[in-house]
Amino acid sequence: MKYRIAYFFAVAALALMGVGARADDWPQWRGLQRDAIGHERDLLETFPAAGVQVLWRVPIGPGHSSPIVAASRVYVVDAEFAQPRAWECIHCFDENSGEHLWTYREEVKIPAGFFEEATKLHPCSTPLVTNGVLVMLTSTGMVVCLDAMTGVVNWKKDIGQDSRLAQMAQVTTCPLVENGLVIIAIGGKPGHSVVALDLRSGAEAWSTLDDPCTFSSPIVVTAGGQRQFILWTPKAITSLDPGTGKVWWREELSTREDYIGATPVCSGELLLVSGLMLRLHSEQPGETILWPETRSVSKRVLSNVCVPAILGDAVYGGRMNGHLVALDAQNGALLWDTDRVTDTASGATIHLIVNGGSAWIFTNEGNLIHARLTRAGYEEISRGHLIDPTRLISGRLVVWAPPAIANGHIFARNDKELLSAALK
Repeated sequence: MKYRIAYFFAVAALALMGVGARADDWPQWRGLQRDAIGHERDLLETFPAAGVQVLWRVPIGPGHSSPIVAASRVYVVDAEFAQPRAWECIHCFDENSGEHLWTYREEVKIPAGFFEEATKLHPCSTPLVTNGVLVMLTSTGMVVCLDAMTGVVNWKKDIGQDSRLAQMAQVTTCPLVENGLVIIAIGGKPGHSVVALDLRSGAEAWSTLDDPCTFSSPIVVTAGGQRQFILWTPKAITSLDPGTGKVWWREELSTREDYIGATPVCSGELLLVSGLMLRLHSEQPGETILWPETRSVSKRVLSNVCVPAILGDAVYGGRMNGHLVALDAQNGALLWDTDRVTDTASGATIHLIVNGGSAWIFTNEGNLIHARLTRAGYEEISRGHLIDPTRLISGRLVVWAPPAIANGHIFARNDKELLSAALK
């Protein structure tokens, strides 16, 4: 009876919240509004002398997918291998204790080469929770909609097969929900690059574009009097009507596939796509490129694995060489450059989460840094080691998955464990 009462109140809370998450949860890729902005209060300034206080740890398998947090539960995706078979799994844990609540396993068919250690499949797509359901996207394009409380399947649809996705293509983009539609950049057959499914049934609502797969995850913004679905692919930056798939505008821009990793970032009329700044038109959907003047990839891509941030009149972001830079938001001029954040080898990552007047920075070395970022410079407040790197890249171990910050805690994962640490 006690369990049934608790379950009833949890389900009722999910229904009343609309998005299925509390205001201080982290229910999808890059948080509540998909912008890596936290809304936490009373977080610590400096770490205790003993270091970061880890509250619980649980074993998991390999993956680059971020953990998410919704309604007192933590979810994370990993992979299991028993050659010639493989599964992608989503695990649900109690947010406060780390107790395992349920696991859902979806078998995926992958080429034999993906079982080798150097090329082993690492699921990248971060799931989401909304309106009491969880949406998971596998590396092969299977969309699974589950009950977020129980893990019971509501529906699933193989859009990878429906879109004739190439066998060696790996889907890494994160699903997005807008007005009852699950929208996914699958990169399939002509006219099926982006697919929208009904959240309740999985039925296809629309599909569009001929663009190939992308590592970048889309966002939805309001600009020019319309909701705009913004997507970056190797062919272009495109704005779509998320309700119909109609193209609002498109900036043709050829970019090498492995350079496209950053999620677009919007602040007011400014739209930042890695190192390319656009101004969104206010009267109707449209855009103008502000900087840089050159279309050279080296000038308009800051990093292939990090997402920059717009704070006031400046842009802050990690570069591929492990440096953190600040740029003027209006013209792209370099304000400062520091190599003090992480190592400066290939594969370096600097994940930024802005909260209040400061930023939390998580690096490829598994370090968590509390810092202030201003036009004047980089001010490091405190640094601690959060989780060990486990993935071999360019001759050294790294951890790539961005963390989640929710309810006074930070949740991080590598290829062996998921942990929760205190930030209060």
